[in-house]
Amino acid sequence: MGNPMKIRATLNGDTTDIKILMRHDMETGQRKDAAGALVPAWYIQSVVVSVAGKTVINAGWGQAVSKDPYLALKVKGANKGDPVSVTWTDNKNDTRTDETTIA
Repeated sequence: MGNPMKIRATLNGDTTDIKILMRHDMETGQRKDAAGALVPAWYIQSVVVSVAGKTVINAGWGQAVSKDPYLALKVKGANKGDPVSVTWTDNKNDTRTDETTIA
């Protein structure tokens, strides 16, 4: 299981701004370590963001995403106090889910 995500969700008028910082090494499988051996691939494959139990984004990622990826999105129709849930799963079937509420 990875480190906790930093999630911010703020309501601005009728739009909610959601900003997510996911902590993950995101290895491509092409980098070599100090001994010259390939570092095995290890990266987030899917990200699901839900607001008040409704999925607002279901993204498939690959090896080209940088270390500690940042995701920002805008959602309409959410209310102050609604729960925001973010779940990622990587290629080693490790998963992480974190939540916050809309401020």
